[in-house]
Amino acid sequence: MNVSVPNAQREVRALYKKDPSAAMVTDHALARGADPSDPFHSVVEPMDGCGVQVPIGVHRALGGLHDAPTPGDMLCAALAACQDSAMRMVANVLGVELVFLEVRVTADVDVRGTLNMSPDVPVGFQSMRCDVQFKVKDGTPADLIKALTFAAKRCCVVQQTLKTPPKVETSFQLN
Repeated sequence: MNVSVPNAQREVRALYKKDPSAAMVTDHALARGADPSDPFHSVVEPMDGCGVQVPIGVHRALGGLHDAPTPGDMLCAALAACQDSAMRMVANVLGVELVFLEVRVTADVDVRGTLNMSPDVPVGFQSMRCDVQFKVKDGTPADLIKALTFAAKRCCVVQQTLKTPPKVETSFQLN
């Protein structure tokens, strides 16, 4: 595939330079299960109107069946997908030819926090690892590879969000 990220971004970069407010985008996801009384299953649509629905399950460690990706798996998937995209786009911009790319994300959580078993155990992942395995075309200069990895880490929106989390607001409406 012969695609140029700089060419694809030329118009939007010009727009954002002229009107910085145009660069603010909002992503969406909607979760809704077929049966609200089923405590272990739901479905998430990761982008409004995209038509893709991902089944969501509850981890066995929380008493669930673990027969579908869990929210934690989806968080790992979001980081893996974002880091993969960042690597590919930055490589394209730098003119680095990727021969192989694989991103694996793993995360550790002590579920006693989620089960409210101890106030000393936090709810949430205690650690995450993003392992990027890649190979570039022979002869690629080392300084270009270093620039690729630095920029790909810096440009990964999900990774940077996890490192410096935004304020999250939750509201509940009783219908």
